[in-house]
Amino acid sequence: MRDKTILVTGATDGIGKQTALELARMGACVLAHGRSRARAEEAAEDIRRASANDRVAPIVADFASLRQVREMAGEILAEYERLDVLIHNAGVFMAERRLSEDGIEMTLAVNHIAPFLLTHLLLDLVRRSAPARIIIVSSTTHQNARIDFERLNDAGPFDGHEAYAMSKLANILFAFELAERLAGSQVTVNALHPGVIDTRLLRSGYGAQGAGVEAGAATPVYLASSPDVATITGQYFARQRIATPSPLVHDRELRRAVWEASARLAGIALS
Repeated sequence: MRDKTILVTGATDGIGKQTALELARMGACVLAHGRSRARAEEAAEDIRRASANDRVAPIVADFASLRQVREMAGEILAEYERLDVLIHNAGVFMAERRLSEDGIEMTLAVNHIAPFLLTHLLLDLVRRSAPARIIIVSSTTHQNARIDFERLNDAGPFDGHEAYAMSKLANILFAFELAERLAGSQVTVNALHPGVIDTRLLRSGYGAQGAGVEAGAATPVYLASSPDVATITGQYFARQRIATPSPLVHDRELRRAVWEASARLAGIALS
């Protein structure tokens, strides 16, 4: 991995930080994303020290702001000549309805719309770096979800678990649709369930405890680095193996509809 440049979003704690650390230990140049400058710099320094790898750089954007996502992408494009692996890990669980800077329900904004936009902004760089990999951290909670973006912003009752599950289903629908659109490009796209991991999100959203972050990082690190999956694309993984996603993921009309709705919310041209 020594010649690879990898962006890990949500790398200031939990699964993201452990993923960034393990990839840095493999010798990769790691961009450790955080919501604030202070937290990103602290995480990058921790990872540099623990990995004995100086090629760990903080990168900053609050994913509740599409303006900041665009600024972060611009910084990456200006400073880096390649991006071999893009790992979308950043995520939130909201107990109450809140809107992002752009007027989007916060769970959907951070967990899906921001990664959707960031991927599009960095896609040319990723394609120029091929063979390259895009990895999206989803969740098994997507299995019980349905897509209804408009309902998240209405004035009716809000269910944080439902919103989170919907965002995770959107992640996988995006991954599968993007994989199909990138067929033959030597850019693979896969989604994953990291396991039930002891993170702040799990504790605050579900009041539960889980396995250690090392277990949570195992599948994203595997998808980022293993030659075994170098040509595998358009799949959903759990425990480093291909798993079965919701049947909705194979609905091409739904995938296209989610793509178009996401593009409108992200403010990018339909393609």
